[in-house]
Amino acid sequence: MLQVVSKFSLKYLFFLILCSGACSFLTFSTQAQTASPRKDSILLVSKVDTAYQKNKADTVLLKISKDSIPAQIDYEAQDSMVLDVDAKKIFLFGKTQIKYEDVLLNAPLIEFDQETQYVYAKMRRDSTGQVEGMAKLKQAESTTVSDSIRFNFKTQRGMTYASFFQQSDFFNFAEKVKKYDAETFFASKGRFTTCNLDTPHFAFRFSKAKFINKKLVVTGPVHPEFEDVPIPIYLPFGIFPMQKGRQSGILPPQFTVNENFGLGLEGLGYYRAINDYVDAKVWFDVYSYGSWRANFSPTYRKRYQYNGTFNLSLQNTKFAFKNDPDYSNSRSFFVTWTHSMDSKARPGVSFNASVNAGSSKYLRLVPNGALVNPGFTGNIAGAGNYMQPMNFTNQLTSTISYQKIWNGTPFNLAMNLSHNQNTSTKIVNLSLPDITFVMNTIYPFQPKESVGQSKWYEKLGVGYTGNYRGQITFYDTAFKFKQLIDTFQWGASHNVPIILSLPSLGPFQAAPNFSFKENWYAQKFYRTWNNTTNKLDTSIEKGFFAAREITMGFSVSTAFFGTYQAKKATAKVQAIRHVMRPLFSINYKPDLMKPYYSNQQINQRGDKLPLSVFDGSIFGPFSAERYGGMGFGIDNNLEMKARVKSDTGEAEIKKIKLLDGFGISGGYNLLADSFKLSTMSLYARSSLFDKINITANATLDPYKTNPVTGFRINQFAWNGGKFNMGRIVNGNINISTSLQSKKKDDKKPLVSEISQNENLTNDQIQQQLDYVRRNPAEFTDFTIPWTLSLSYSLTFTKLLQKDYTFKTELASSINFNGDFSLTPKWKVGANGYYDLNTMKIQSLTTFITRDLHCWQLSINVTPVGVYKFFNISISPKSGILRDLKINRTRYFYTQ
Repeated sequence: MLQVVSKFSLKYLFFLILCSGACSFLTFSTQAQTASPRKDSILLVSKVDTAYQKNKADTVLLKISKDSIPAQIDYEAQDSMVLDVDAKKIFLFGKTQIKYEDVLLNAPLIEFDQETQYVYAKMRRDSTGQVEGMAKLKQAESTTVSDSIRFNFKTQRGMTYASFFQQSDFFNFAEKVKKYDAETFFASKGRFTTCNLDTPHFAFRFSKAKFINKKLVVTGPVHPEFEDVPIPIYLPFGIFPMQKGRQSGILPPQFTVNENFGLGLEGLGYYRAINDYVDAKVWFDVYSYGSWRANFSPTYRKRYQYNGTFNLSLQNTKFAFKNDPDYSNSRSFFVTWTHSMDSKARPGVSFNASVNAGSSKYLRLVPNGALVNPGFTGNIAGAGNYMQPMNFTNQLTSTISYQKIWNGTPFNLAMNLSHNQNTSTKIVNLSLPDITFVMNTIYPFQPKESVGQSKWYEKLGVGYTGNYRGQITFYDTAFKFKQLIDTFQWGASHNVPIILSLPSLGPFQAAPNFSFKENWYAQKFYRTWNNTTNKLDTSIEKGFFAAREITMGFSVSTAFFGTYQAKKATAKVQAIRHVMRPLFSINYKPDLMKPYYSNQQINQRGDKLPLSVFDGSIFGPFSAERYGGMGFGIDNNLEMKARVKSDTGEAEIKKIKLLDGFGISGGYNLLADSFKLSTMSLYARSSLFDKINITANATLDPYKTNPVTGFRINQFAWNGGKFNMGRIVNGNINISTSLQSKKKDDKKPLVSEISQNENLTNDQIQQQLDYVRRNPAEFTDFTIPWTLSLSYSLTFTKLLQKDYTFKTELASSINFNGDFSLTPKWKVGANGYYDLNTMKIQSLTTFITRDLHCWQLSINVTPVGVYKFFNISISPKSGILRDLKINRTRYFYTQ
C-alpha cells in the first residue's frame, strides 16, 4: 500500500503534475485499503518524484502565474483526494480541512477551483438522511456553520447558505449570507436571538440585515417571535449594538403605575461616554399627576489614580390636584458623591469622599422606595443581607477625608469634613473641619545603633495626638447664614501618653503608664435653679477656656492554662482547654476639674446633680472626682477537642471553640467619698458549631437606686440580707446564622462574574452590583436549592431624660432572609424585619422567579411598609437585551 501525505503547496502540486506528463485524472488514496494498490499509480508517483528531482534546481527560473494566490494553502482529507488536472480542480472527501492565512474551512466535501480560486464546501447526509457534517468557515473571530459555502481565497469574499453564526451574545441564522470582509457581512431572510438552542424560544425576524463584527446589527423591517409564532409588532428598522463596554445612547423608560403619582415613565434619559475618563447620564421620571424627578450623574476615572461618581436629583412632588383639599406640592433635592484615590497614585497620601445629603422630605417622598446600600456582603441570590429602603432611612452621613503620612517620620495628618443629618428631627450637624495630628510613639533615649543589652530607660516612649474640630448645627428647613455663625462651636484636645516597656518578669508582663490630656473650649454653659419658674435657667459665656487631666498607673497581666485530658483514646471528648488572662492595675488621677463642677438643684424635690460648665461642648468635660485605686479584669476562652466523623466516615480529631471569649472588668476607687466600686462590664462571644454567632455585652451597676427618683444611692445591691449582684443598666444581645444547602456545582457566583468582567470599568461594575442588589429576583441563583439567614437583636439602656428622670428603652427585632427552589426552575424567597416591641412586621418583601432558559420571570411583592408595591417582570438574561423586558409595577403609599 502506498500512502501520500497530503500537505503541500497547491502551486507546487499543479506544477509537478503538468511537468510529469501524467494522465489527466489521478486519485491519491490516503486511507488504509485492504486491496493492493494499482501498479500504474505506483509508477505514476515515481514519475512525479523523478520529475520533481529533475526540475528541483531550476525552480528559481520559473515564472509565477498572475492568478496565483500569495500564500500557501494547507489541506487535509481523511477519506480521499481527487485532482482534475484539465479542469484545474481538486476534490477533498471525508473530514476535510483547508487552511489559508486566517481562514479555516471544514466540510465533508470540498471543491477547489485553481483557475477561479473559489472553494466550494458542502454538507453531506448518509444513506438514512442524517447529516454527517456541516460546512464550517472560520475567519478571525467569526465562525459560520452552513449547508454550503462558496468562498474566494484571493478576494476573501464569499456566500453561505442556511448559515448559523454567532456575534457577541447573538445567535444568528440566515438563509443567505454574503461575506464582504472579515468584519462585515450581509444577511437576508434570517433571525437573531440570545437563546442558544437550535430552535430558539424567541427571536427577531428580519428580511435583510448588515452585521459589523462586535459592533452592531442594522436591519430592515424587524419583528419578534416566540416559539416560532410571530408577534404583530413591527419596526421599520432596527439598530442593535453588540459592542461591549461603554456606549453612548438613549436610555429606554420603564412604565409604572403609582397610586399617588399616577401613570409614569421612569428612567427615560441619555447616556454619553465623553471619553475614556468621563461619562455622564441624565434621566427623568415623569408621572401623570404632575410629579417628576430629574437626575444628573457623571462619573470619572483615571486608572491607578482615582475614580468617582456624582449624582444630583431634583424632585417635584404633587399629591392630588389643585383645588383639592388634600393637594400639596413640594420640591426637594438629594446629592451623592463618592471619590476614591488609588493608593499607588501618591504613596503616603489619600483623599476619599462619601457624601449623602439633601432635603429630609426627599427620602420620604421618593416614589420608588429605592434602596440604600449600607455595604454588601453575602449571597445576592435573593438571600443576601436585608437592604433598607430609603423611605425607612432617617440618618444620613457624609465624610470627606484627606490623610498624609510623612515616610520615615512618626508624623501623620488627617483632615475630615463630616456631615450628619437626621431626617426625622431635621437636625443637621456639620464638622468643619476635623483635623487630627499624630506623632507615633518615639523612644528619645534609644540609640540609633543598639549595642549589647538595652537599658531600661531606652524603652521609655512618648507620643502625641492633637485634634481640632469645628461644628455647626441647624435645621434644614430653617437654613440661615446668621444661624450658622451663632451655632458655630469649636474645640481642641491634646493627649500626650508616656509608656515604658519593661522586660517580662517570668509569666508576668508589667507596664507603667502616664498620660497628660488638655481640652480647649469655646464657651462655658451655666445652669442655675430658678425657684420662681421652677426650672433651670441657662446662660452661655463665650471665650477661650482650657481644662486638664493627668492619669498615671501600673498594670500587670499574665495567662493561666487549665486542661482536661480524657483517659480513653476512644472517648468522644478528648480534651477541654480553659485559658484565663487576668489583668490588674493601680491608677491615680488628681481632681483638676473641681473648679468647673457645681451641685445644682434639678427639680422641685430638691434633688441635686454635679453639673459641669463644659457640658454640651464638642469634647465634653473630664470627670470630676479624684481617683486612686485599682482596676481588675479577666478574659477567658474555652476550647474542646472532640472525635468526629469525617466526610469519608473515619473518625478524626477536631478542635471546637465553645466560647471565643467571656469576661468581666471593673475598678475600685479608694479615694472616692462614695460609690467607690465602679460599674462592671460583662461580655461574651461564641460561634456555636461554626454556624451560630452570638455576642452579648452588659453593664452591671452594683448600687441600689432611689425608688422615687431613680438615682443611685451609696448602698451596695447585696446589702439588706438578700443576695443581689446589682442592676444591669444597659446591654445588647445579637444572634445570627446563615444556612444553605450544598451547591450542585462550582459555578462562580454572579458577584464574581461581574467583578472579573474586563470589559467594564470599576464604576460600571459597582453600578451592576447595585442593580443586582435592588432586583434580587432577576438574579436568582438556581444552583442553591435553599438558603436561610436569621438574626435577632436585643438592645436595652437606661437613659437620663431632659427632665432629669430615667427611662429604660428597649428595642428587639428579628431580620430574616431566605429562599428555596420548588423545582430546578422555580424559586420562592422573602426578606423582612419583625419588630418585637410592636409585635408587627415592619417590612416584608417576597419574590417568585422562574428560569425560562434564555428569559427569566420575576414577581416582587412588598405588602407591608410605608411604600407597598408589586412588580412583574419578564426579561431576557442577556445583558445586551436587558432593557427589552415586559414590566408591570404599581406602588401604594401609606401616609
